[in-house]
Amino acid sequence: MKVQFGFGQGYQEVDISEKNLLSVLEPGRLPSFPDEQEILQEALSAPIGTKRLREIVHPGQKIAIVTSDISRPCPSMKILPAVIAELSAAGIPDQDITITFALGSHRHMTDQEREHLAGKEIFSRIVCRDSSPDDTVRIGCTGRGTDVLIDRTVMEADRRICIGNVEYHYFAGFSGGAKAIFPGCSTPASIAMNHRWMIDPESFSGSLDDNPVRQDLEEAAGLAGIDFIVNVVLNPGKKIVYAACGEMRKAHRDACRYLAGAYACRIPREADIVIVSQGGYPKDLNLYQLQKALDNARHAVRKGGTVILVGSAKEGFGNAVFQDWMLSSRTPQEILRDLHQRFVLGGHKAAAIARVREKADIFFVSEMDPEILGKTMLKPYESLGTAYRDALAEYGRNASVIAMPYGGSTLPVPDKV
Repeated sequence: MKVQFGFGQGYQEVDISEKNLLSVLEPGRLPSFPDEQEILQEALSAPIGTKRLREIVHPGQKIAIVTSDISRPCPSMKILPAVIAELSAAGIPDQDITITFALGSHRHMTDQEREHLAGKEIFSRIVCRDSSPDDTVRIGCTGRGTDVLIDRTVMEADRRICIGNVEYHYFAGFSGGAKAIFPGCSTPASIAMNHRWMIDPESFSGSLDDNPVRQDLEEAAGLAGIDFIVNVVLNPGKKIVYAACGEMRKAHRDACRYLAGAYACRIPREADIVIVSQGGYPKDLNLYQLQKALDNARHAVRKGGTVILVGSAKEGFGNAVFQDWMLSSRTPQEILRDLHQRFVLGGHKAAAIARVREKADIFFVSEMDPEILGKTMLKPYESLGTAYRDALAEYGRNASVIAMPYGGSTLPVPDKV
């Protein structure tokens, strides 16, 4: 059976024998050609836990809309027109609206990227900007000791609206909800204080109410104040198939329930070989983002097995601190120990990869320099076919294989014996 894995704007393909293939993990049956604007309008007209957006805002108020940066698949250009139409219906003029792209710890974007995310027409009408970690307001401290600093422009607005897509997140449980404003619009130091809880046993993909990372970031966002969220779930073609609007927690949990029903995948057992990708651009721009798919694959591979990670990573590591940690020549055990002793943002991604590497070998099919990758925990490949042949040679003709073409979105759940 030929299976394709997203690779940049294209794909790489491998032929897996039926006798080897345990499962191809794909989302449940989802609409291929949904009416995205109808889905958004229905959600906006029936918000969860709040009044309709047009009834929350009032003329004369400054409105901050926070949405995702270019590293996320959130289709802001489809969502923003519907949200701004709601604001216009309430009498809010364009000049009283600011769109902020939540960078978190990511790089600044280009004007072309901002225009792409906002849509050409809205970009020409409304101020669009990146969040700034250098110009923030301190608004308090969470019960877990996280110092909460939020972008000044966002905090000086009268109302805050957060937009995002919901998918599995390897230590916050799910993306979306409060994450747009915190850590999305915060500082590296505050983000690190929150992310240090990723080493807690309850901080894993799909975990919510007992997850200390999620609890902490929602407390931080509560201090900032979010008036309304719009969260969407996407199908593998990145089309909106579900939307939930309204109160920060209630609407987010509603979207999470929908996502889990579509993207949690049962597997008969852990496999010798797991092949995984993020589904291609923009999720595989760099290794920093690809790590999320790798972490989900950890739940599908047996101890002592091999994960083949497939992704372009044409922008390289994607973070300088992460790169330093990956090239440090430390063992996986040493990386995990060092992060436990001194949490460093960027180092946390290397530690997450180290956690996978403790369990299995990692072959990495990418566009990155093989010589540089050779200094990391990853074994470099340019071709998926070559990587797969090498893995088969290790485990033999009867090796079991699980394929995860949408690794960041599909969570393997082993059947209980």
